[in-house]
Amino acid sequence: MTDTRRRVKLYELNAERQWDDKGTGHVSSTYVERLKGISLVVRSEADGYGSLLLESKIQPDTAYQKQQETLIVWSEGDNFDLALSFQEKAGCDEIWEKICSVQGKDPSVDFTQDLVDDSEDDRGFDEISETAPPIELPAAELAKLEEISELVSSCLSSPLRREKLASAIENDTYIKKLLNIFNICEDLENMEGLHHLYEIFRNIFLLNKNALFEVMFSEDTIFDVVGCLEFEPGNQTPKRHREYLRSMAKFHQVIPITNTELLTKIHQTYRVQYIQDVVLPTPSVFEENMLSTLSSFVFFNKVEIVSLILEDEKFLADLFNELKDAKTTEDRRKELVLFLKEFCQFSQTLQPQSRDSFYKTLSTLGVLPGLEMTLQSPAKETKAASVDILLFIVDFSPSLVREYMMQQINSTDDDGLLMNIVIEGMICDTDMGAAVQLMGIIRTLLDPENMLASVNKSEKTDFLNHFYKHCMHVFIAPLLSNTVHESPEKSDSCTVQVLGLILELLSFFVEHHTYHIKNYILHKDLLRRILILIKSRHTFLKLCALRFMRKIIALKDEFYNRYIIKGNLFCPVIDALVSNYDRYNLLNSAILEMFEFIKIEDIKSLCTHVVENFSPTLDKITYVQTFKALKMRYDQHQDRLKDRGGLENNGVPTILRQANSRFRRDDRQLDEDEEMWFNDDEDFDDEGSSSVGPGPTPSGEPNKAAAAGLAAVTAVTTNSCEKVAEAVSAVSEVPSIDKLMEEDKKKELLGSVMTGQVETSSPTTATNIAKSLKTTPALSPQVENGASKKATGLVDYDSDSDEENGSSDEDNLSSPPSKRLKTAT
Repeated sequence: MTDTRRRVKLYELNAERQWDDKGTGHVSSTYVERLKGISLVVRSEADGYGSLLLESKIQPDTAYQKQQETLIVWSEGDNFDLALSFQEKAGCDEIWEKICSVQGKDPSVDFTQDLVDDSEDDRGFDEISETAPPIELPAAELAKLEEISELVSSCLSSPLRREKLASAIENDTYIKKLLNIFNICEDLENMEGLHHLYEIFRNIFLLNKNALFEVMFSEDTIFDVVGCLEFEPGNQTPKRHREYLRSMAKFHQVIPITNTELLTKIHQTYRVQYIQDVVLPTPSVFEENMLSTLSSFVFFNKVEIVSLILEDEKFLADLFNELKDAKTTEDRRKELVLFLKEFCQFSQTLQPQSRDSFYKTLSTLGVLPGLEMTLQSPAKETKAASVDILLFIVDFSPSLVREYMMQQINSTDDDGLLMNIVIEGMICDTDMGAAVQLMGIIRTLLDPENMLASVNKSEKTDFLNHFYKHCMHVFIAPLLSNTVHESPEKSDSCTVQVLGLILELLSFFVEHHTYHIKNYILHKDLLRRILILIKSRHTFLKLCALRFMRKIIALKDEFYNRYIIKGNLFCPVIDALVSNYDRYNLLNSAILEMFEFIKIEDIKSLCTHVVENFSPTLDKITYVQTFKALKMRYDQHQDRLKDRGGLENNGVPTILRQANSRFRRDDRQLDEDEEMWFNDDEDFDDEGSSSVGPGPTPSGEPNKAAAAGLAAVTAVTTNSCEKVAEAVSAVSEVPSIDKLMEEDKKKELLGSVMTGQVETSSPTTATNIAKSLKTTPALSPQVENGASKKATGLVDYDSDSDEENGSSDEDNLSSPPSKRLKTAT
């Protein structure tokens, strides 16, 4: 049998009874060796390689159905329906003839026979034989309506009888004859006849045959069909569906449509959708899949409507020109936007390739500039529809919107940027319905995950740079304006809801934007401002602020850790824990979990800071073991440090070498983006380091008093934190025995050198002495500040011994001071 290639779309019916487009390709009927028979083969045209979309053997007992002259539908197994939509009727006819020839059927029919089920075998019905005579329909007369109703109802249980009944009804123009009887019964108010007609037409719908739907849904019959379904037995008064469709449902042409075919399809689709959703009883009443063909009818109609509108270039051009015209009234703009929203909803039925072309066409015609205007509309309905349209576009192609936003940089000021318009819409929305949708749009546009597959490799960097430079200040403006003082300025429901959305997005940025958001937080002191919200009377807002800090700590980034310690930013969290008393609520659990995380992950710098500055307060919390375990972990760190301090390497005490090892670069290398940010961060580091506290002592030893008293310098002015800082500072004034021993060792060593008592003839000894003497004078003022910064409990305990780091002191001292400063901070 010869191959016949025709262009088709392949559809598959999913579990929700919706048709999924599986791709476009060319179909042929050919012998497939693997399947041992003539098969339908569809090869894709999308990838250029002709990949296989479908390979289905034409079984002699499979039921194939021909619909609308260009569709072939069939089932393969339970709940697995397939459809081929042909571009040309001729191609559909040829493939249909091939199918019929394999099954030995007459190509003039639109349905090949179904298999009968086992229950029919058991009953031994005569219709099991394919040669059984066709069903004879009673004459379409008023007196025979009851007989007709019983016949139609009896055929529903048998697939073979359903098919024969459908063929008989279609071939004998039976539907139009029944509708003539309906008109007579309605004129005579013959309720018994009208009730029989209701049952007859309801069961005709259950035959699930597209050929019958095409007859019933034609312009001259559809209202009579709806009329038959108004007279449901059991209802005292008939429904008034026809009145609604004719009088109350008005078809309004936003832009005049000149294509009569398009107009007819729009009217038909609306009416059929109304029948499916309103007129017919709830689908659960029927057997599963009984109305699948009706859903398919609506689906393919919508595809055709979208295609016809896209082909009408003048129609779309007029639509967008009027939408963007400043002279257009608000009422008129609302009509245009509502039409565009429905147009986008219909486009959801298109296959991915067609939908991509659809949105690119809208973008070329100026849909995004139009949305800039409508998103700022004072009419709520216009704004809501505009948000829905933008959501459709962003969900399918965020890169399309990002590309447009990047093009605005050189031609539009910050206030006119689409991203800032979206942000303003989220901030100013009083109903909060659109605000949540707009927050989702912003999140999708700023999600690096959907930027990775972009053709433009620099999309991520370029767009994030654009956002943080031109839009971030607009985004956080409500947050900054509400956190000027020590407590939130406003606490109304609208404000706190917006702040909650902003904090949710900022938490997302911390997790996904790495150095961009880090630079912004450190330079704007953003975490301190956010923690002011922990004093809000709204618990959910407290939790949002706490969640933001938890996201930062989860990164275990020493840049963030030093920032938290320097700003004493645990103070408002501790205050919130104390003021919450022993209430067992979500806030209490969230705070405890954060400290538990610090303990489990062994974040040394934060552990040291918390224990040294907040122990008097946290030791009183004994209903959990978190703080006891945290202090135990701290004591282990201190014991380890003391053990290292007592060891000597090549005759020189390790304590003298720690001053240099503080400026050694960590073994973990910063990635390229982190390094780029860090190189631009000189001002921030210099400013921060100069305000930390006293530097090292003249002997090169870290100033322990300054380290222990950090809370007294940086504490937020709250009573609890001031008391903690005073207590820790008072204790730190008493010198420890370890410090005295270390001072004595250094004095002894220095005195020996000055009096010439140390043997310097040995090269090793001379080198070690030189190292120890060079430690203090070699440090520049910036390095002294860096040392003092490290002295405030920011020691990397894993890097304090040369043996572990595998580098020498000479390496550290030979590097330029600027490099040593960067490494230290």
